[in-house]
Amino acid sequence: MSWVVLIHRVPREPSTPRISIWRKLRALGVAQLSDGTVALPEDARTREQLEWVADQVVQAGGTALLLRAQPLAGRDERALAAGMAEARAQEYRELAAAVATAAAADSTPAEGARTVRRLRKELRAIQRRDFFPPPERDAAAAAVADLAAKLTQPEAVAPRRAAADRTRSRA
Repeated sequence: MSWVVLIHRVPREPSTPRISIWRKLRALGVAQLSDGTVALPEDARTREQLEWVADQVVQAGGTALLLRAQPLAGRDERALAAGMAEARAQEYRELAAAVATAAAADSTPAEGARTVRRLRKELRAIQRRDFFPPPERDAAAAAVADLAAKLTQPEAVAPRRAAADRTRSRA
């Protein structure tokens, strides 16, 4: 498997471009090889994304070098993939915990719908940067789907609506 490697250096000041670049790389789900060196599995999308980040680095007054790399040892590639998978697994676990919190909350139907939309959006964002899906991916997707089903069932919505109505009538 080939990897796209970005070696970059961004000036410390001003800090805004450096932080923006860091956030973009984090959102892409890069493997951090060392300080200023990141990698993604190579395909047209990841190559384009890292080219865009490299352009941002240069515009910020930094230096950027994009390379195509292929690990020489299988263990190195497995270690890269395992590190990326573990990072996504942690994100999926955090999402599942957020779903459990939302399921336990007593919210109105509108609040529940907003929560489900937010959690679905977060799930899609994680999945976009998930190049080596861990088992937690399916569990998190199922948890979001179960929450959506729970919050849209008429028998689940009716008690929530009644509780919301009681709260409003007290005000």
